[in-house]
Amino acid sequence: MKKVVFFVAGLLFLFAQASLVHATPSTQIWIPSTDIQEFGVVHLGVDNYNTLNKDLTTDDGKMDLVYGLTVGVVPSEAVSDKFGIEIGIDWKEAADDNLYFNAKAGLYEDAIFKGSPSLAFGGYDFGTKSDVTNVNILYGLAAKTFGEIGRLSAGYYFGNEDLLGANDDSGVLLSFDRSFGEKFWGAIDYMGGNNSYGAFSFGVSYALSDKSSFIVGYDIYNASGAKDTFTFQLDINF
Repeated sequence: MKKVVFFVAGLLFLFAQASLVHATPSTQIWIPSTDIQEFGVVHLGVDNYNTLNKDLTTDDGKMDLVYGLTVGVVPSEAVSDKFGIEIGIDWKEAADDNLYFNAKAGLYEDAIFKGSPSLAFGGYDFGTKSDVTNVNILYGLAAKTFGEIGRLSAGYYFGNEDLLGANDDSGVLLSFDRSFGEKFWGAIDYMGGNNSYGAFSFGVSYALSDKSSFIVGYDIYNASGAKDTFTFQLDINF
């Protein structure tokens, strides 16, 4: 836990020292963001979540691999600077049924009036196997950038109570993120709920080019007995 505290403190220090530039992932480290892929951009994400120094043949070990494709689908230049929609598919290797779907629509900052926050409404993990993978997470988010301080996001989600639990099928979504320099970006986020999705996560991203980057992060889950995971995420735009 001391290492976690020092890592978070280090992130906050970097955020405080850096100048803000725009960050463009469709998610933060774990939770969704209000960012939306531009029209015609195909986003490939390869996300790995694994426990460290744990035996994968026991319940202590975990290694999940997710391949995702997301594309922006709003063609009109008249509205594309104010409003966006993206749709996507995910292929999860460690799943009872591998195929999942997601979608998001939203308004960008200043779209409604000068100083208005960005807004996003969407859903993900729409599985194809009833009562097994149809987690059906639905959410709403608002986010506001405060100059060089960074961006704050807040929202709420709910999902399929048959899979998440009748009393644990919803929760808050919170995050703080910012870019520093032209290459680095970082985020801290939280997803409420005592279920398999609830977690506190943090990490940093490095841009390999203007079209590719990777994220290194750490996830601490809310559910009792759930093991922390290290995450490595590769993002490429075509």
